[in-house]
Amino acid sequence: MKLTSRSEYALLALVYLARSNATGYVSAETIAEAPKIPAKFLEQILLALTRGKYLRSSKGQHGGYKLAKSSDKISLAEIIRLFDGALAPTESVSKYFYESTPIEKEKKLVSVFRDIRDYVSEKLENTTLADVS
Repeated sequence: MKLTSRSEYALLALVYLARSNATGYVSAETIAEAPKIPAKFLEQILLALTRGKYLRSSKGQHGGYKLAKSSDKISLAEIIRLFDGALAPTESVSKYFYESTPIEKEKKLVSVFRDIRDYVSEKLENTTLADVS
């Protein structure tokens, strides 16, 4: 698993919103400023997070974005999967994104990569935005 810029910026934006404890909506410009996220790139990320039901959005002068659910109900794994897909180091050991790969020929290698997948998955599934904000 390697995080893309999209998932890293998504996590930064979500952590910012979780820390802000805002009762209202926070503008995209405000979200972009603190963690220095490129504004145009952030717009795409916020749209994906809204479509994924992690954010709520509102238009208008006091519009912006806010978490759609409590920060302790959003795991890091969910966000990474939304943007990057599998948490596994190779698709042949992925639970949700399985694809056959050449490494499947070596059962002991598959076992090692499955162990890695399980550790990473468990850690990210059990870590929420609340834990890191």
